[in-house]
Amino acid sequence: MTEQVVEVNGLWTRFGRHAVHRGIDVSVARGDVLSLVGGSGSGKTTLLRQMMGLERPSRGSVRVLGVDLHDCDPLVLRQLRNRWGVLFQEGALFSALTVFENVALPLEELHALDEELIRELVMMKLDMVGIEARHARKVPAELSGGMVKRVALARSLALEPELLFLDEPTAGLDPDRSESFVRLIEQLRHELNLTVVMVTHDLDTLVALSNRIAVLFDGRLVVVGTLREVVHSQHPFIVNFFLGERGRRALEAVWDTLGMGEAGMRPATQGGA
Repeated sequence: MTEQVVEVNGLWTRFGRHAVHRGIDVSVARGDVLSLVGGSGSGKTTLLRQMMGLERPSRGSVRVLGVDLHDCDPLVLRQLRNRWGVLFQEGALFSALTVFENVALPLEELHALDEELIRELVMMKLDMVGIEARHARKVPAELSGGMVKRVALARSLALEPELLFLDEPTAGLDPDRSESFVRLIEQLRHELNLTVVMVTHDLDTLVALSNRIAVLFDGRLVVVGTLREVVHSQHPFIVNFFLGERGRRALEAVWDTLGMGEAGMRPATQGGA
């Protein structure tokens, strides 16, 4: 039986009278890359934060790596957080710390490693994400957007996590840097045997990385499945998101594998069909 790394059951989230989530049930198996998609205000990032134990649902449960995040000892939760990494949307690097210090921080908080070992581990993680040693003493303000993302990714991997949470990993990057960053994430996912939960609105990133997609609309999950299963849904949000002009461009390379070549659903070619 496949191990479930994340299990969300009967989850409701309310802010005052407004219900953001209305009975969410979703699981993430070991080795999966699950992408959460939905319109603005659909609760994607809130759900991600609840999976990280940063917010508490109004009711329902969230289990990660076999532990109920909202019904466990604080010490257990603190230890559990060492088993996952997080890449926040803007990188969330500490502006007053150098690149080296940002990546070293999670290692130093263990209070179990000597200075030399921390230095070796930090430089290994920076090399892993393509950051040269000469950049280690720079502060975030001296880095490009793409470099900030890579340093933040190195920090998220500092403790050798089993699970990686990504919040809009390619937001703010130009197409070339976005494509390069997606390739890096995919490479590291395979090398490190990571399970990934990702929030993204970028269709190219979604297509390149996901093996399962969960679509949020009006507080509920309207479909959870493979890309092929999702694009065949007739839900109006999905049709607009995946089969509009922008979505068709992102899906064009995999169109035939999705069984979308029939019924006039193939993207129009340049110069007309």
